[in-house]
Amino acid sequence: MAAYPNVNVANKYARDIIDGKIVACRAIRLACQRHFDDLKKSLDNNYPYRFDRDLAERACRFVQKLPHSSGDLAGQKLKLEPWQSFIFCSIFGWVTKKDKKRRFREAYIRVARKNGKSFFAAGIGTYMFCADGENSAEVYCGATTMAQAKKVFTPARQMASRLPALRSRFDISVWTDSLTRPDGSVFAPMAGKPGDGDSPHCAIIDEYHEHDTDHMYEAMTMGMGARSQPLTLIITTAGSSLESPCYDKDKEVKEVIEGITRNDRLFGMIYELDAGDDWTDPKNLIKANPNLDVSVKYSDLVELLEVAKQVPRKVNAFKTKRLNIWVSGKSAFYNMEQWKAAEDPDLELADFANDSCNIGLDLAKKLDMNAGIRLFTREIEGKRHYYCIKPKFWVPEDTIHTTDPKLLKTADRYQKFYEMGVLEATDGAEADYREILASIIDMQDENRIDEIDIDPAGATALRHQLEDNGFTVVDIRQDYTNMSPAMKELEAALAGGRFHHDGNPILTWCISNVIGKFIPGSDDLVRPTKGDNQSKIDGATALFNAMTRAMLHESSGGTSVYDEEDIAC
Repeated sequence: MAAYPNVNVANKYARDIIDGKIVACRAIRLACQRHFDDLKKSLDNNYPYRFDRDLAERACRFVQKLPHSSGDLAGQKLKLEPWQSFIFCSIFGWVTKKDKKRRFREAYIRVARKNGKSFFAAGIGTYMFCADGENSAEVYCGATTMAQAKKVFTPARQMASRLPALRSRFDISVWTDSLTRPDGSVFAPMAGKPGDGDSPHCAIIDEYHEHDTDHMYEAMTMGMGARSQPLTLIITTAGSSLESPCYDKDKEVKEVIEGITRNDRLFGMIYELDAGDDWTDPKNLIKANPNLDVSVKYSDLVELLEVAKQVPRKVNAFKTKRLNIWVSGKSAFYNMEQWKAAEDPDLELADFANDSCNIGLDLAKKLDMNAGIRLFTREIEGKRHYYCIKPKFWVPEDTIHTTDPKLLKTADRYQKFYEMGVLEATDGAEADYREILASIIDMQDENRIDEIDIDPAGATALRHQLEDNGFTVVDIRQDYTNMSPAMKELEAALAGGRFHHDGNPILTWCISNVIGKFIPGSDDLVRPTKGDNQSKIDGATALFNAMTRAMLHESSGGTSVYDEEDIAC
């Protein structure tokens, strides 16, 4: 028998996902690839984390000694499916090289209903309650209602009740609404905020999409300060509010696994359909349901799918609960897989010294981010190609370090971008247009600038200063007339392989936030908008400003720059 059977199963699962042997969405493929990328990094002495197979195996062995508490399998031992083994091994196997404390402080699992996530969470909670080596461990199952909180706690309580050996080994007392141990450890459900004296070792937040605010999340995580290796476990399906803290956390996880931002302490697995997938096609069910034909039957899902196709009022419930799709009138405009495919990190300004260049400027609020996008154009085989290289982003220094509770999440993201060296901080509390002007003047030394395309709103002074310094400045109002052709041209160019960028993470983030707002009753005219105030699109709108003018450059090949056949590619 293999010395590390669960670790081997976990690694095989991840390899099969990457190799396409198991059908999965992009987010899951990236999460699995991250694991192997980090294994390679761990060989470097400067990388602070390593994978401990013994700790991963120990957690998996423990949970598989727990019994099912209900249903047809009641009394039988839990069996981790490959996808569950991968999650367990990742959470408990990755540790710091310095002291073997857990690397991941937070794990976010979004998966469709009936995939066994409550039993899965109950196993993690039980392990951390009694077998994690933490004195006076406090484990809480938090939800918006006590009934929901007990959906994780009750299976854990029943597991302990059914297993005398577990109670004896760890001296567990089973009560109606808690499990306790003599050292002060407690495992209990919780609705609302934890008390001031609570210090969670593990906080399980169930169905996070139902939370209107992040009060519970903040209170739970703030109380973990005294713990050396705490874990916040978020388990949820998709919901319908793009304003919810869950949706914001969802985006944060995707940014990490996409490589847009870095957070080595955050682990995430998101089982969902990809953009463009046909939700009515049964072959896509597996993407949101990794436990297909284990805890959720394929035939049952197909029946529910057929009902949803026939009864419109059931569509949204089926999409959120069974396909794990966020349901909203607001959906991303661009295909991010195409955007990723357009990335070329080898693009250099020096290679475009003699090419036509437009700079698109978007000047946001004085307290927020400003963007300057360099866009080059070339004609290749009669078609217009676009190259976006070394974009510039500026934000007031005080905004990065703000203590305003409403701006903390945005500020945290800005801080990460600043540390990555892709965001410039201007002095003071407001945008310093003098520094932005100086940056643009410096750009002339790097490449030719044909014109600067700027949204005139709030930019009168800078516009005049640019003209005084010899630049040709063109006003681009961000309305349907100007934005629609540029947005559609970018869509076509991405589909046709005519757009190329150097992978700047801020621009990637901005593009991913773009939501198309169409004139009511029309699919022809569209302009960019965003889902919420924290989803910035300044880089995207600056790009549209530049592209609006770049599209008008004379074409040597006589071919229309807006090529409809590209979209069909």
